[in-house]
Amino acid sequence: MASTVPFRRVAVIGTGLIGGSFALALRKHFPGTIVVGYNRAGSLERALARGVIQEAVSDIALAVRGADLVYVSLPIGATIDALATIASAAGPHSLVTDVGSTKTAICKAAATHFRGGARFLGAHPMAGKEKTGVDHADAELFRGAPYALVANETDSDPRVQAFAEIVRALGAQPVWTDADTHDWAVGIVSHLPQLVSIALAQVVRDETDETGMPLTLAGPGLQDMLRLAGSPYNIWRDILLTNTDNAARALDRLAQAIDHLRRNLASKELEQEFAAANEVYKLLRK
Repeated sequence: MASTVPFRRVAVIGTGLIGGSFALALRKHFPGTIVVGYNRAGSLERALARGVIQEAVSDIALAVRGADLVYVSLPIGATIDALATIASAAGPHSLVTDVGSTKTAICKAAATHFRGGARFLGAHPMAGKEKTGVDHADAELFRGAPYALVANETDSDPRVQAFAEIVRALGAQPVWTDADTHDWAVGIVSHLPQLVSIALAQVVRDETDETGMPLTLAGPGLQDMLRLAGSPYNIWRDILLTNTDNAARALDRLAQAIDHLRRNLASKELEQEFAAANEVYKLLRK
């Protein structure tokens, strides 16, 4: 449990899976923090009932006013739309951060609204579940996960460094980056796996006949590969719309790799590819 409270009043804008998990983790590790939440009425009531937040506010500006930290956990489009209101209501010494899965569009929009006083820090926790909503919020969601921060590690702003300490306290690992590099990287390690899972599910569905074959023979391997196929489109719509070029490039690279495998299926020349894949898997398991 952390001994200091970097931000005493925190406004969580969007108390769904990520926002709710952050609020739970914050209250666990920094019990002196007061967490106020903003969301739709039904979600807000569930967040209060679960003890995710201590105060519920149905107006963004009222939730932001007086907060030392504003944690924006909305879809990308909604985040961009809310930035002007948040910037106007935020106090001059506050930090505003987000959780958007793409960063370039959000950070460009933020630059037009945050021109001094309140600081905007683009961020992206690489954590989540297929199931969404505050009912699935988990204080341990961020443990062991990378947490992208769009800033320089040597940034002298104490608010940025205080938030990095919160990230570490939650068990996550800060990864310092710029917005463009982040969006290229997640195009490969996040968006591509999601799209591959969707494409694989499409092939399996199209190939399954009236007897249920081949799906009835599926084992845990296919279940593992299709885990991401359970993600809803409304979560991914804005992600793909704001990172189209990087996602398309990732698909092109995958198509090249698949073509190579297809050409060499009968050549007994794929040992190197398997060995390289094994190494990547080992790196992820560390």
